[in-house]
Amino acid sequence: MKIWNILTVALTLMTVTLRAQEQATSETGEQRDARMQWWREARFGMFIHWGVYSVPAGTYQERKIPGLGEWIMNTGKIPLAEYGKYPGQFNPVKFNAEEWVATAKQAGMKYIVITAKHHDGFAMFHSKASPYNIYDATPFKRDPLAELAAACRKQDIKLGFYYSQAQDWGYPGGAAHGGHWDKAQEGSMDEYIDKKAVPQVRELLSNYGDVAVLWWDTPVDMTRARAEKFLPLLKLQPGIVVNNRLGGGIPGDSLTPEQEIPATGLKRDWETCMTINDTWGYKAYDNNFKTTRMLVRNLIDIASKGGNYLLNVGPDATGEIPAPEVERLREAGAWMQANGEAIYGTSASAFGKLPFNGRCTQKPGKLYLHLFERPAYGKLHVPVSNDVEKAYLLTRPGEKLSVEEDVNGKVITLPDMRPEPIATVVAVEIKGAPQVMEAGMAVEQK
Repeated sequence: MKIWNILTVALTLMTVTLRAQEQATSETGEQRDARMQWWREARFGMFIHWGVYSVPAGTYQERKIPGLGEWIMNTGKIPLAEYGKYPGQFNPVKFNAEEWVATAKQAGMKYIVITAKHHDGFAMFHSKASPYNIYDATPFKRDPLAELAAACRKQDIKLGFYYSQAQDWGYPGGAAHGGHWDKAQEGSMDEYIDKKAVPQVRELLSNYGDVAVLWWDTPVDMTRARAEKFLPLLKLQPGIVVNNRLGGGIPGDSLTPEQEIPATGLKRDWETCMTINDTWGYKAYDNNFKTTRMLVRNLIDIASKGGNYLLNVGPDATGEIPAPEVERLREAGAWMQANGEAIYGTSASAFGKLPFNGRCTQKPGKLYLHLFERPAYGKLHVPVSNDVEKAYLLTRPGEKLSVEEDVNGKVITLPDMRPEPIATVVAVEIKGAPQVMEAGMAVEQK
């Protein structure tokens, strides 16, 4: 994955409007809302970067290659003939689709997006459009995407595919501008798109049942004419959600800030994608893992701003998700099991600022106050003028909390208890839409 500048996203938003997309597809706003509903309610998904780059695992010719694990071919300037030896060493016999999907589900994730083909050009599915794939070019001789599709259907998790449409360092013409280091990469980009990229996307949208998401990436040299070659394929999956990285000025359904959370959210559907450590694809020596508290607080922050969180795992060459990542997902799932109501199907905070350290999500008639630390004297100030019908800890719904009124809104007295290490959620049931009182608010939500 290449770092995607948020300024580019902003320019796309300025130059191409959602209305233009709706006109191009003849989709009404109501139809789009219905198509996007599951995605907007999900809030939490698993990104999986897995490919033949997991074999070198960040090291080439006994040298640790800096940067992202899945970019080792480019960053290390590995010749095609040399990189082409890795598939023969790729035999992920520990891969278990059921376990991967169960890990995502236990974490509270509602959908999975996996790299069907990354920039190195190696397809992680049985493709008839190119023999450079996990079924034909490795000892594995299985199609992991087919197995994942079956496991997702069984466990009621939606499945999506990442596909690098513009960059393919292993195919003549597919190494986009600035990506050439081997004469074998020279060729026609249009021929690459016609003979490999378009046919492979057609396979992905035809052979694996319902596909919930199509995640494009790095639209280098993607003109409007090139991008439009992919659009008819989307009709194969009428309900699909597509991101904004196809190129050619085509906006897609969702904006994709990478490795960052917008300070105030975005004005369109959006999804932050982020790594658990520092890399997307597996690097054996990257042990800089974020804490579970940081990961879940990121999710809370994103939900409070109306976005989704696509959190990445990078399985190794044996087919296993690294244990530290699984451990963090399991811990995140424990918090979600108790507090998921305050994440799923919620909308952005009603407040620009909060008088406590935390975040707010909401549903009609209900506020969820995520406390990152216990307020002074156990008094939680809620700057709304609405009548409060009930307030309680989300994990103790049967125990009503005392609610009083002052000039700045409502004051909830919290029980004498140690705050949860990630976030304590207070649910506040109110009458009507939140009527925010600006006086007394001191902590800006960032």
